[in-house]
Amino acid sequence: MSTDHIVTELQDRVLTIRLNRPDKKNAISGAMYKAMGEAFSAANHNPEVRAILFTGTPDCFSSGNDLADFLNTPENAGGNVIAQFMQAMVDATKPIVAAVAGPAIGIGTTALLHCDLVYAGEKTRFQMPFVNIGICPEFASSLIAPAIMGHARAAELILLGEMFSAAKAREYGLVNEVLPDAEVQAHARVQALKLAAQPPNAMRTAKALLKRWTREQVKEVIGVEVNHFVPMLKQPEALEALTAFMQKRKPDFSKFN
Repeated sequence: MSTDHIVTELQDRVLTIRLNRPDKKNAISGAMYKAMGEAFSAANHNPEVRAILFTGTPDCFSSGNDLADFLNTPENAGGNVIAQFMQAMVDATKPIVAAVAGPAIGIGTTALLHCDLVYAGEKTRFQMPFVNIGICPEFASSLIAPAIMGHARAAELILLGEMFSAAKAREYGLVNEVLPDAEVQAHARVQALKLAAQPPNAMRTAKALLKRWTREQVKEVIGVEVNHFVPMLKQPEALEALTAFMQKRKPDFSKFN
């Protein structure tokens, strides 16, 4: 299941799924989504896996989608590898621990909403810039973020789309603990090892119960978001925002109604 940019390793019953594309700040391509989705799905059926550690490189979790890859294959957002990755995370039966340092942008933030424990470095910066680029929230963030932090806080993060600190992420309930950057991955692994040492059936059952009451709603919301998200990619606001990004200029939305 490993690729050049997604590395998986099973050790001590903890499966590590690592984004490993540091030259692109771990921007996620279609091939990377496919590899991650397959890794999360396979973990469900592997009795040797008791917990999953989801992480990036020491100085970067993910800068979000690889825009060039994304724009060349926008159908991926609708029903292919991205949707399959989302489905695999939602359906994960083993606990997921995330270790986050550096940028966590777009799906680099929203994927954390589907993890069970999240640990962040003190210099981590989060962002959900969907509205900024003329599209809508994804990965059920329009449901889960308000449920975690309340409408006002979720609206602040999603509608303004500004970067926010690890301290704010902790205050808003997105992460469990903020640590010195150099300690994040080791601490998250210790926590994953603790989960892996728990009775496996009890762990799976407890996680299933925690997720049971919202799982089907989460899947429905992902579908509703995609139904808005995909058409918006082709609309003038998104085209202006993405063109401006590629041209390294500020987008101009003054002409839109």
